[in-house]
Amino acid sequence: MVEFAQQLVNGLTLGSLYALIAVGYTVVYGIIQLINFAHGEIFMIGAFGALSTWLVFFNGNTSVWVLPIMIIGAIASSVIVAVLMERVAYRPLRSAPRLAPLITAIGISVFLQELVRLGYNNPLLFLSTWNPFDFPSAKQKVPFPQIDVVTGAAFNVGGVVIQRSTIFTIGALIICAAGLFYFVSRTRTGRAMQAVSQDPDTARLMGINVDRIIIVAFVIGATLAAVAGVAQGLQITNINFKMGFLAGLKAFTAAVLGGIGNVWGAVLGGLTLGLVESMAVQFIPGTFGGSPWKDVWAFAILILVLVFRPQGLLGAKVVDRA
Repeated sequence: MVEFAQQLVNGLTLGSLYALIAVGYTVVYGIIQLINFAHGEIFMIGAFGALSTWLVFFNGNTSVWVLPIMIIGAIASSVIVAVLMERVAYRPLRSAPRLAPLITAIGISVFLQELVRLGYNNPLLFLSTWNPFDFPSAKQKVPFPQIDVVTGAAFNVGGVVIQRSTIFTIGALIICAAGLFYFVSRTRTGRAMQAVSQDPDTARLMGINVDRIIIVAFVIGATLAAVAGVAQGLQITNINFKMGFLAGLKAFTAAVLGGIGNVWGAVLGGLTLGLVESMAVQFIPGTFGGSPWKDVWAFAILILVLVFRPQGLLGAKVVDRA
């Protein structure tokens, strides 16, 4: 029973991380029918943005009051990159065949990875010695600051070990999901997003600025991905330029699992995926168990859902927009 409870906690932690990133996929897809495969790199940029904020303003200070400012720095970095991505790369291709923005997204993903790998500790690449804040090289794992209160000694509840970063991650998902629900259902911009997701042409005729709504969708996705980046750094104590690739793939899987285009489906899909991975590690015996097989079982669940319920767990059958 203790083992089950422990894996439940581990699965919810991992699933909360996936869910935070997956919501960004599903919000953007729901508005413009675009699968933004560079979204994982927005998550990675957020983690490096938080680290940069700490190095510039608080290097050596691990007080808990530093964390909100790090999160603001992470969000600012991710939002700037996401808005530029939409404006420069995706908007010109909005009327193009869907394959064009998909390939562009993959190109942006690789571009951002290499940009951080080669340029993080040299913001001006043509001045190879210019590094006033002593940023570390991103070509290997970079230590992430461990903040007081949200990291440190774990809690032991009836034999179940609960890391402090676990509480932060699950709490961040609850707060972000509640905030997004309020924004979408109670604000004028949120209702405009719902209108654009249903029929952008009619929404435009009704006076809604569709371009602004699309930007808002990218901003929301980038904000949640940035929070996830901070949570990831606090959990595993380091970050690297490749961290967005696998996390983005898993988050996309979670979005599809729950029903891409459905915000609550993305949350459910993320939690489900995290629980499947965690339980598979502990309870599948023999050759097919253990951590090396967790990805196999996660994607096996995805295949089963797509075969028997292609719209996902919470998705609804909709008419495809041309």
